[in-house]
Amino acid sequence: MTSRENCRDAPREEQHPELNNTGWGGASFPVRFLSEVLALRHRSFMNHIHVERREDAGELADALADAERIALDCEAAGFHRYSDRLCLVQITIDGATWTIDPLAFDLTELLRDALESADLPIVMHGADFDLRLLSRDLGIRVRGLQDTQIYAALLGEEGLGLASLLESRFGVELAKKYQRADWAERPLTEDMLEYAASDTMHLERLLDVLSEELGVMGRSTWATEECLALESVSDTATNEDRQPVDLVTRIKGVRHLPVREVAAIRTALSWRDDIARQRDRAVFRVIGDKPLIEAVGAHPRRVEDLLAIKGFPTGLARAEGKFLIRRLRAIRESDEADLIPYPKGIRRGPARPPPELEAAVERLKAVRNSIAERIGLPRGTLLSNAALLDIARVKPLTLEDLVSVEAMRAWKIDLAGEALLGALRND
Repeated sequence: MTSRENCRDAPREEQHPELNNTGWGGASFPVRFLSEVLALRHRSFMNHIHVERREDAGELADALADAERIALDCEAAGFHRYSDRLCLVQITIDGATWTIDPLAFDLTELLRDALESADLPIVMHGADFDLRLLSRDLGIRVRGLQDTQIYAALLGEEGLGLASLLESRFGVELAKKYQRADWAERPLTEDMLEYAASDTMHLERLLDVLSEELGVMGRSTWATEECLALESVSDTATNEDRQPVDLVTRIKGVRHLPVREVAAIRTALSWRDDIARQRDRAVFRVIGDKPLIEAVGAHPRRVEDLLAIKGFPTGLARAEGKFLIRRLRAIRESDEADLIPYPKGIRRGPARPPPELEAAVERLKAVRNSIAERIGLPRGTLLSNAALLDIARVKPLTLEDLVSVEAMRAWKIDLAGEALLGALRND
């Protein structure tokens, strides 16, 4: 509950004794202006307005309709909960900041028109994950993106975090206390809401400064292209992201184990996953990989066997251990022909390319590194190693062919295209 809400119960004269109908300095004060002045007073005494009900979002709706630019950020709860979900939306418009609770009411109708307007700049920082959340949970595909992290990267900044940029440009220090807070917890404390609100309060000013610096360097169009490309992640962030995968593929060293051991590990992971889902907790907060895999290898027959394993939570063993033991026993007693082996064709990480492809990538790296050093960009900002591998695989012969490589923008082709083609030809 915000300061604004706390003050509702007090009589107006107690909230603001200077604003009674006897006027200021003896002059009469028109009642019709009172609500406007009170609103200004409220805003000056707190850094945000918290909205938990659709009927309280009228002021925000009006601001969104009239906005010329919107600063936007989101909070999620994947570090604590079973699955990531949108837990808070922060918006700053013309100096006024709102925190809006998407767990309390559906924000789609409130936000869609503004956030999907290509003509309205949406200022974010490190937008990739938030764009996916908004698309997946609200069906909103943000357009008009202006990502200050992209702007900073194209300036060659080493520190790309928002806190680092605000401190270097404005001397503003952002608190770090709630970086890993559980944003799905309710009620959110006032401190948490103020922390969240601070993420958008300075974004517009930061964008203006970075944009001016990019313009001086002649790189404004670079940022436009990169932000437009980042917007496209919204188009692919659907419920397909939630499709189940074979859990054993997430554990190192399982691929070459005997099929019965693979099946036992899969069963243990599934047991943990079921509990995490039921409790709405991140799986690693139920039990870590190491003690769980050790439990599989111990062939437990009693709960006491689980309690003897270092790192196996006592409460979990006593409450749920018997079910794990039963599942593992069923695997031991099953026909091996009925067990599911490690899935074929799935690797942890990319396969090593053939020697001729590796050689081409090394030549491309030399070109990339030279150009990046010359223009003062981090190598990965110009072209990642994965992008260079894609180029080597495509084997482009012309600048037009380079367009088919996902990471290649027009500015990168202008800057490095001919040199990259020369490296592929081994000139």
